[in-house]
Amino acid sequence: MTLVRWVVGDEPEVLLVHAGVADSRMWAEQVADLSRDHRVITVDLRGFGETPVEAGVKYSDAQDLLDVLDELQVETTAVVAASFGANVVLQAASHAPERFTRLVLMSPPMDGVERTDDLRAFGAEEDRLLEAGDVDGATDLNVRTWLGPEADDEAHELLRIMQKRAFDVGLAVGDLDQEEYEVDPKVLTMPVKLFHGTHDLDYFHHCATHLAAQLPQVDHVELPWAGHLPTLERRAEGIELVRAALS
Repeated sequence: MTLVRWVVGDEPEVLLVHAGVADSRMWAEQVADLSRDHRVITVDLRGFGETPVEAGVKYSDAQDLLDVLDELQVETTAVVAASFGANVVLQAASHAPERFTRLVLMSPPMDGVERTDDLRAFGAEEDRLLEAGDVDGATDLNVRTWLGPEADDEAHELLRIMQKRAFDVGLAVGDLDQEEYEVDPKVLTMPVKLFHGTHDLDYFHHCATHLAAQLPQVDHVELPWAGHLPTLERRAEGIELVRAALS
């Protein structure tokens, strides 16, 4: 399957990969800004936005990203990615590090980091709501959890739309057969800018510290105003944040 993708602007390339509660629409401001002097590639991963997902078909999100680069004849690219998408990028870059020139990662979850009480509580409440058939309630829970205190009404509404779409697609399909590539930080010798937010769940603080300690070339920044999705929470500042991290 080919991921739905959009390409705007000219070289150099930068690939934007969305969070697991969102889709490519989360990057609208970054696309408008970066396409002035970059060839900006955005994708919807399987089950998000406009890309469907099929039950019973084994697939790898990381391989899907590499396939997109092949289809677009992109030999190397910088990447900006958030949350689940940042973990997918870590998988793809570990599998084929020569394809990636720079990584800008926001709050990636990491294997090997113990789930914290706040993450367990979130998961239990989300499960309870979904088992009760309250998809709207589960959607609202995700919006409250993953946006920090700086997010405005527009950000809340956009995330609600994107998360509801992901639930509608995922719940209709059921269990998925996903393959994950191993994340190997020691092979990620390209420059990495790693962000996490002070207002995020404790688990993501631990993940950021865990990953930063293993990367050969990392600049790790805690954003004191941010929750889990800083580019949505302060959109104007998010534009500058991403542009500066790519330079």
